[in-house]
Amino acid sequence: MLRARKAQEDAAKGAVIQSRAEIRDAQALVRRKQLDLVGSEAPTEGTARAMVASLVARQSLAGALMSAQKMVTEAEEVERERMAVLADAAKRRRAVEMMAERHAEMVRANDLRKDQANLDELAMTMKARNAARGATE
Repeated sequence: MLRARKAQEDAAKGAVIQSRAEIRDAQALVRRKQLDLVGSEAPTEGTARAMVASLVARQSLAGALMSAQKMVTEAEEVERERMAVLADAAKRRRAVEMMAERHAEMVRANDLRKDQANLDELAMTMKARNAARGATE
């Protein structure tokens, strides 16, 4: 059971790592879109058609930037959810570990009681033998 809990926790850790990579990728996309938007300044001269085309292109780039920013926000939300799953998996694994530790401690205590009972029995037997030897002499 402990192995299963550890495997669940490892899977959750992998999902968190993947989420962090997705956040980094989305943030890199945002940076690229910001650079594209900054690099596409409106022309100061030219035909009206060129001006309109340039403004439409900038609006498109701004829309792509907004979409990239939304991807970052969504990736961060997924990471928070996966972190919660990881925390839950870690709690469940720790609970199983604690049960195993308590069980092992109970087994050790029981073994010590048995050993002590055996030692007490040996001591009583030795005392009875010594007393019997003393009575026959």
